[in-house]
Amino acid sequence: MSVESVRAYLEPFGVADKIIEFDQSSATVELAARDLGCEPARIAKTMACAVGDGAVLVVCAGDAKLWSAAFKREFGTKPRFVAPDDLPQVVGHPMGGVCPFAVKPGVRTYLDVSLRRFDRVFPAAGSESSAIGLTLPELERCSASQDWVDVCKDWREEIA
Repeated sequence: MSVESVRAYLEPFGVADKIIEFDQSSATVELAARDLGCEPARIAKTMACAVGDGAVLVVCAGDAKLWSAAFKREFGTKPRFVAPDDLPQVVGHPMGGVCPFAVKPGVRTYLDVSLRRFDRVFPAAGSESSAIGLTLPELERCSASQDWVDVCKDWREEIA
């Protein structure tokens, strides 16, 4: 799949025109933040993990890291990332373009609470040189997320 398939998927939601395409790669949090002119935490990175026979996508803030113990509590297994070469056939998007839109049937999407700090976030849009700016309600609606989860760490402010 590609940015075109994501655009077609997002059309009925009325947000396809929000897709931004870059002349260069925005495949990492840092590159995307640079290209968008925002703080890295606002990049909504999508991590693909193998769970049972299928895949689970966890969309989290750019400054968050997957927390193995919390993931295991939520999904019953340790997180095991889908291999980069397998992403197109398992999820439907290549490395750097993995997003919660226009994914393969059976892929379940969850939004991590690390995103709730922001009113607007920027997930990828199907290619390593695309993104889309969405409000959290738009992201919830367009991603067909199953639920909000708390499976990431290193993003919370430390309380002294």
